[in-house]
Amino acid sequence: KKLLIDSQIYVSLMGTFLATFFMLEQNTFRFPTFFLIFITYFSGYLYTKYQNSKYFIPILGLNVLAGAICVLLIIQNHNTARLIKWSIIVILGLLYNSKFLEVYIRKIPLLKVFYVGLVWGLVNSWLSFTEWNIQIFAITFLYITALVLPFDIRDMKTDTIVTFPQLIGVQNTKSLAYLMIFAATLVSTYFLKTDYSFAFLSSSIVAGILIYFADSKKSDAYFSFWIETCCGLCLLFLLILQYFIHLQ
Repeated sequence: KKLLIDSQIYVSLMGTFLATFFMLEQNTFRFPTFFLIFITYFSGYLYTKYQNSKYFIPILGLNVLAGAICVLLIIQNHNTARLIKWSIIVILGLLYNSKFLEVYIRKIPLLKVFYVGLVWGLVNSWLSFTEWNIQIFAITFLYITALVLPFDIRDMKTDTIVTFPQLIGVQNTKSLAYLMIFAATLVSTYFLKTDYSFAFLSSSIVAGILIYFADSKKSDAYFSFWIETCCGLCLLFLLILQYFIHLQ
């Protein structure tokens, strides 16, 4: 748990794997972009989790180093437009949860789940490509928003702002998540290649099952490991499917 989850390595890998899934689908995968996305997620999630801890100064130093590495990666392998995109996404991340701001996104009722979906959507559909891919943005936004909702169910007894489970109840929150996953799957069926849409469908089924059994009594690992894993399942199912196709 400490090595993978608390370190934020796991969620960063899952986010990077989801971006990789879409880059492969568009035939644009490059390792510099892979590392750029991973380092961006990793430093961002570290900053968010540990900004109030005694480790904040070392974490801040690591963030500065990570930012410098990302800039170098972009300069060496991309262009000015990619640097501007990355900078905007970093600023959006800081606006999400920075305690030095009087009001930040995480403090605004009901907005958090959509904002996380927005940022992940921009990474997958805008940062990863030369031009914005609206279909990949829609798939990511809907899917990630649905996966964030169970975390609100987990925290519904401790959250100090109004969340969907507190406002509409747990079952209605799950229904909203199902609807978003269904919409994401529908878009993927129309716009992704067949093997990619099948892989996404498979991961959506697993995500729906995990959301069904989510409640505030489940362990933190249920959410921080199993539900986070749904982001990486698309790539895993794709690789399995392509392996069996190759055997045939």
